[in-house]
Amino acid sequence: MATNNPYQNYQTNAVQTASPGELTLMLYNGCLKFIKLARKAIEENNVPARNENLIKAQNIIQELMVTLNMEYDVAKSMMLMYDYIYRRLVEANVKNDATILDEVEGYVTEFRDTWKQVIQINRQRQYAQGGQA
Repeated sequence: MATNNPYQNYQTNAVQTASPGELTLMLYNGCLKFIKLARKAIEENNVPARNENLIKAQNIIQELMVTLNMEYDVAKSMMLMYDYIYRRLVEANVKNDATILDEVEGYVTEFRDTWKQVIQINRQRQYAQGGQA
């Protein structure tokens, strides 16, 4: 199905041309978006929207889990945190509990902010190395 929506075209192009680091950042941002939408749905007592958005957030966490390189100790620690976040998202959905989402949103925000810093540091290093050549 072709689309002439300029915004959709932009999004598709952004994903297709993103580096692996940028794609991970997009996943974190998407997860946060779905957590916020789920919180809004809880406040509005909209069960279908809550369920849909929490499942989307869970799917993103699962994607982050399968992309970890388990050869590194930090990946093992991240796997434990991702597993915890995933279980809490399921619990928030079952219990219709926005306070759980507050906790999970904090963890995902920390991961996202740290990842953003890593991308910036790598860009600065690449720029510095390019400038020396």
